[in-house]
Amino acid sequence: MTITQLKYLLAVAEYKNFTAASKHCFVTQPTLSMQIQKLEEELGVTIFNRKKKPVELTPIGEKIVEQAKLIVDESNRISDIVDQQKGYIGGEFKLGIIPTILPTLLPLFLKSFLKKYNKVHLIIEELTTEEIIKKLADGHLDAAIAATPLENPNIIEKVLYYEPFVGFVPDNHRLFKHDTISEADLDIDDILLLEDGHCFKDNIINLCNANKNYDISKFELECGSIETLIKLSREGLGMTLLPYLHTLDLSENNKKHLKQFSGTVPAREVSMIYHKSQLKVQLINALKSSIDGIIRGAIAFHDVKIISPLQKKRS
Repeated sequence: MTITQLKYLLAVAEYKNFTAASKHCFVTQPTLSMQIQKLEEELGVTIFNRKKKPVELTPIGEKIVEQAKLIVDESNRISDIVDQQKGYIGGEFKLGIIPTILPTLLPLFLKSFLKKYNKVHLIIEELTTEEIIKKLADGHLDAAIAATPLENPNIIEKVLYYEPFVGFVPDNHRLFKHDTISEADLDIDDILLLEDGHCFKDNIINLCNANKNYDISKFELECGSIETLIKLSREGLGMTLLPYLHTLDLSENNKKHLKQFSGTVPAREVSMIYHKSQLKVQLINALKSSIDGIIRGAIAFHDVKIISPLQKKRS
């Protein structure tokens, strides 16, 4: 039994197809199939039911795959331990970022980070928070940037910044003539939301429920992107709330619809997160430091109220 065989095994289990798995592993399909067959012969069991399309794990195969994940993960950590001891910052680093953060934050830090740490091969995926948590647990991501707190005991969170919300109000809306708005002005029934799976939607629900007991079942109009929310709002279908960084590149015509919050400013907490077993901490800290430096110049605000499922104030 070899680590290579186990990696091939995990690839087939993930892609449920020998050809797709071989492409992922950069080997020919016959080579991959032969190595998995050797592993099955050595163990004296059938790991995959090849008669099924897509291929399926046998009951014993499922148990073997779970153990193989642990073995491969631990083997990968050997190089991480060496790099950590040497203080080396480089190599492959897989980073997940949620959709409402990626388009505005990534351009701010990516170029400067790669210039400073030119030995890092950064692989970035746009993922929902749920997908990020699963991939962190499975070892398919080294770290991620997401809205927090997550209340997950296996995830370590390092706060990057607190991003304020800004109202986007169409000219036919009851709040359009207001110079500023407050949390008490918000009515969830006329706020456009992102579709399910976006933690930004949960931020807005929590914000409104902090003031009134709304019936969440009334939500019907949901969109897939912040850009779509803006367009629908401009059509008079309701107001929406935008993360601060999304307002920086709006056209002057769209900026006329922005309403700042008076008094306590609601915001979301954005953090670098990683699994508690992660060893690439030096690289994570380097990335966090790069983002910290950029953000200090991009966001300036005080007395920010952080909205979380527990409605607690964090600092």
